[in-house]
Amino acid sequence: MSSAELSELRRAIGQLRQCVGALRSRYGEAAAVRRIANDVDRLDIDAGDLAQTPPVPARGRSAGRTDVVPVPDTPYDPDLWKGADDEGVGGHQRDQH
Repeated sequence: MSSAELSELRRAIGQLRQCVGALRSRYGEAAAVRRIANDVDRLDIDAGDLAQTPPVPARGRSAGRTDVVPVPDTPYDPDLWKGADDEGVGGHQRDQH
């Protein structure tokens, strides 16, 4: 995480803390407010942990590696094969029109 991203995260957590303060003044120590405050504390702890974690190298194409192309399990449109011969069979399914 870049320092700009980390700063933005810390700023957002600070804004959440302000919102929790406003919730406390309106709802007191309701269970929901305590849980939200706990969540913000957890975010702050996780952001600190993330700041100490080295970034994962960017994924790039490795030499000799090909991209995986997903092939759907659904049947192809039969119109896609109109006029095509089956390999090795010699066109037995071709329309006679």
